[in-house]
Amino acid sequence: MSPRRLWTEVLAGLVVALALIPEVISFSVIAGVEPAVGLFASFTTAVVISVVGGRPAMISAAAGAVALVIAPLNREHGLGYLIAAVILGGVIQIVLGVLGVARLMRFVPRAVMVGFVNALAVLIFLAQVPEMEHVPWAVYPLIVGGIALMVVFPRVTTVVPAPLVSIVVLTLITVGAGLAVPTVGDRGALPTSLPTPGLPDVPFTLDTLTLIAPYALALALVGLMESLLTAQLVDDLTDSPSDKRRESVGQGIANVVTGFFGGLGGCAMIGQTMVNVKTAGARTRLSTFLAGVFLLLLCLTLGPAVSAIPMAALVAVMVMVSFTTFDWRSIAPATLRRLPVGESVVMAVTVVFVVATHNLAVGVIAGCLAALGVFARRVAGRAELAVTRAPDGSTVRYAVTGDLFFASANGLADRFDYAGDPEKVVVDLGAARLWDASAVAVLDAITAKYAQRGKDAEVTGLTGAGAELHARLSERA
Repeated sequence: MSPRRLWTEVLAGLVVALALIPEVISFSVIAGVEPAVGLFASFTTAVVISVVGGRPAMISAAAGAVALVIAPLNREHGLGYLIAAVILGGVIQIVLGVLGVARLMRFVPRAVMVGFVNALAVLIFLAQVPEMEHVPWAVYPLIVGGIALMVVFPRVTTVVPAPLVSIVVLTLITVGAGLAVPTVGDRGALPTSLPTPGLPDVPFTLDTLTLIAPYALALALVGLMESLLTAQLVDDLTDSPSDKRRESVGQGIANVVTGFFGGLGGCAMIGQTMVNVKTAGARTRLSTFLAGVFLLLLCLTLGPAVSAIPMAALVAVMVMVSFTTFDWRSIAPATLRRLPVGESVVMAVTVVFVVATHNLAVGVIAGCLAALGVFARRVAGRAELAVTRAPDGSTVRYAVTGDLFFASANGLADRFDYAGDPEKVVVDLGAARLWDASAVAVLDAITAKYAQRGKDAEVTGLTGAGAELHARLSERA
């Protein structure tokens, strides 16, 4: 690793660590646990995933999505059950990773990915809005000044990340001028001692397993979805592939380790990943590892200094991240005119559901379902029927073209002239593709209707998998 790259990775890790502290404390509050639980979880998750994960430079830590999923368990049954659910969720992620769940990523359309990115940018910005409400007037010029620094400073030099410069400068101004503005310390006390490993304080019984299993499964699925989508996003940003199976297993290992250290569960932190990769320019596992190490060191050794950082400085960083993360080209008039309407609808559905639920997983699922509907509608319209009658009127041939499946085949049966056709009917599928049982059932219905009228309808032209599917399912009918 070159000295310049090493310098970039070290400073990126420091910037991410500073950005992690207030967010993780907020997520800890959401989950109903002490700030130390979330901060220690972020340390163990980042350090472990830097070794066992599949996507270099991606940041994983205690995340809001995971906090939302397991908050009810902690509220109703206590921290011991939450930790047990984190460990079980990690085990489930390992199993899913080994089974190859990461392969499902190829079924996420690009329109959903664009919507995911844009929704992420919107959520990052919305998360900063409370920090700008009912605050002293000095907060606003600090935020504006921080953003201005991050815009101007890279034109001077890129040796030091602009977000780090902004945080340091605004902290010095705040402390030097004695400004009474919200600080990181106002979010909660930072930990003062190292975490110790141990087993969760719960009875090891079937009842406990039954209780925590639904929460563990939800944690595993939400965590994997956000991590894999973030990994794909970083792949695109850096133009480099990553091992999604390893990432899935790595997320599980990180959660198991975190659970044994009494921490809140975690997954990929999309905002901090954007800070690390896009803003600070990190590209290796070192930045992820150092983000965890710096986080712990900052909490244990520089607690008072970190507590003095104004929230305005971190808000400025995240607002800048939000602006640079949003894919502005996706909503440009020229792009919207060029794209099929269905693509824009899928993107919009993804954004709306994410913003409405504040859950990226829900939005991605909704977007995929919308994409499925758009695809089915588009392909269904390609099934066409051409009729050719023999000169002597003894035979009629229906040539079917296109893809036959549940959406396109159901209306096919109504396009045949059962009463007016001669006794010999040929249904030619040489230019069609048979995809599912619905299409086979429609073909069987067509031949049955002709048979009821004493006419012979013959299905021809099927080859390969379509012929095999038709033969197998028709025999059952």
